[in-house]
Amino acid sequence: MAEFKFSNIEREMEVYGYDSVVKSHCRMCHGGCGVLVYTKNGKVAKIAGDLDCPINHGTLCSKGLASTQLVYHPDRLTYPVRRIGPKGSGKWERISWDAALDAIAGRISDYKDRFGAESIVMGYGTGRENEAVIYRFANLLGTPNVLTAGHFCYGPRIATSIITCGTNPIVDYENHPKCIMVWGNNLVISNPDCYKGAPFSASLDAGAKLIAVDPRLTRIAARADVWLQLRPGTDTALALGMLNVIVNEELYDREFVANHVYGWEPFVKRVNEYPLEKVAEITWVSKDKIRQAARLFATTKPAAIQWGVAIEQQVTCADNNRALMALMGITGNIDVPGGQVLFSPPKIRNVGQFGAHKSLPYEQAQKRLGGERFRLAGNFAIINPKCVWDAILEEKPYPVKMLFFISSNPVLTRANAKEVYRALEKVEFMAVADFFLTPTAELADIVLPAATWLEMDYIGDFWKRHGYLLPRRKVVQIGECRSDHEMLNDLGRRVGQAEHWWDDFEGGLDYILEPAGIKWQDFKKMDYIRGPVNYRKYQDRGFSTPTKKFELYSTLLENWGYDPLPKFREPPESPVSMPERHEQFPYILITGARSPGFFHTENRQVPWLRELHKDPVVEIHPQTAEKEGIKEGQWVIIESVRGKVRQRAKIFGGIHPKVVGAQHAWWFPEKKDPGHGWDESNINILTDNAYDACDPAMGATSVRTLLCNIYPESSRQSKY
Repeated sequence: MAEFKFSNIEREMEVYGYDSVVKSHCRMCHGGCGVLVYTKNGKVAKIAGDLDCPINHGTLCSKGLASTQLVYHPDRLTYPVRRIGPKGSGKWERISWDAALDAIAGRISDYKDRFGAESIVMGYGTGRENEAVIYRFANLLGTPNVLTAGHFCYGPRIATSIITCGTNPIVDYENHPKCIMVWGNNLVISNPDCYKGAPFSASLDAGAKLIAVDPRLTRIAARADVWLQLRPGTDTALALGMLNVIVNEELYDREFVANHVYGWEPFVKRVNEYPLEKVAEITWVSKDKIRQAARLFATTKPAAIQWGVAIEQQVTCADNNRALMALMGITGNIDVPGGQVLFSPPKIRNVGQFGAHKSLPYEQAQKRLGGERFRLAGNFAIINPKCVWDAILEEKPYPVKMLFFISSNPVLTRANAKEVYRALEKVEFMAVADFFLTPTAELADIVLPAATWLEMDYIGDFWKRHGYLLPRRKVVQIGECRSDHEMLNDLGRRVGQAEHWWDDFEGGLDYILEPAGIKWQDFKKMDYIRGPVNYRKYQDRGFSTPTKKFELYSTLLENWGYDPLPKFREPPESPVSMPERHEQFPYILITGARSPGFFHTENRQVPWLRELHKDPVVEIHPQTAEKEGIKEGQWVIIESVRGKVRQRAKIFGGIHPKVVGAQHAWWFPEKKDPGHGWDESNINILTDNAYDACDPAMGATSVRTLLCNIYPESSRQSKY
């Protein structure tokens, strides 16, 4: 345990007249960076990175720096409201917290009595560290339905790594890998789960070789020793091709394979189905480059793979993850210094224990929407969103009557946005907790004012796998805003769960920390705590899998009726799978590239961050622009078989001429109509959520790869 201390800030406070400085833990994105929050006259005046934080080492992104503009934004919701007109009318009245929570509790009790707890769906968005308290509430209520991004964001990495090697393998940047393969990730922009861009950059500066796998020429790809510009959606084929080289050239770790791997012989047979000639044809990457990357990764020790969400938002979501773990494993880079480490958490109650998953009755768990179809997801209490929309719109397999979304904006973030909108219009009752009246919140019956990270006490990075916990200390109180944890603590007491909650949520923090022998008041005086760091733990106790080995051949997937080995499946909408549609829509559309100032749908009303990205942007190659008569900065129409949206053209030589790259999650808070232009530039108008277009085990929606056309807005008839 590191004792709490400040680092030479007294002089700065004296010079600028700050009243105090609070060490805390940012949550403007996945980052979780240590920060110093300076106050003046009772308000946040400045936010800076904390040099003493072992996670970000003083670095801080634009989102963290702009937190003050979010907290004090004039459009923030600072008290509960109830809709008084039709859905989407934009008419609200102020109500008290007691009235709001009583109304929500009344609906929950009524629907549970009449339709069963499963008719109530809880939901949360990405990255607010509220999943443990939401699952606790849902499991104690008896609903198996918690709608998250977990079907196609981070959840697949957790689910597939648990069935492969027991927990999520994390890159050990502290011990500087000698080779880093960045696959479908742009961590210097996104600072994704468990990672920051700064330690990665430090390892490169220390001499690490770099392989980048990405359809776009990112900053990382531009710095790479080898850039593999693959055809979008062909990641599994590329990984299997690299594994083919490593196996047949005998570049694998013989000792690890002989003693710690399960399923080697069938695995070798599978990778031999992917010779480089075949893989090159599938992926558009040359045989020589695939071989070069495979040899570099396998022979440079230690090596690690920095993977990201792009590989998960595909029909091959689970197999992408499993193939990359196979690369980590057979090269001997699992749980070694500078490789991919299976870190141990501090001795606390973890997310699963706090989430009270064992409290959900078996018969209720069997009612989880989509659980029988997407069994890997269902095993980890994750559901496919379309299952919820169908249960609302068609009342199959049973009716969903109520939604409660916390920090989530599914109208913008889920595939087939028009269907999402119809479902939210139809559902009998919906509550939302958020910072602003978003396009999703505008369809709610009651909206609760959520607290930002500056307005709460919490245990930061509680859910991550890097082994650190950091205190998030409350700095200010804004209006009547409450943390998600506080509001659910109060709501739980109203719906018959009082014995499982606390007088206030500090009791919940004490409960999490109790196994470590400390309380919140102790922890908030510390810089951080960290679990024990040991390597090659599998040598003594094996892996936490059914066979106690690293499972290249998954026994659990086999038991659930899936292929136990990774394999490539063509994207459901591609030039190969739909040649006739490709004639009408001649480009491959990829979506979701990260922007420095935004976190999915968030921050478009924050001035400093909106200045970085005034309008939605679609990247096209110069040859494509010339062919379609498109000029730089021009508004263009992107069209799929499901609809059309508009974005501004950016001519970009770092993308293939047959590929178009659009930004996601766009809405326009400055438009004061209730919808805020949700359907104008929202790329999910174009994406598909059909079940047969989802990953068969995980239910991941294929939102990253589809077919489109693109043309100047002025050249054809358009609704815009």
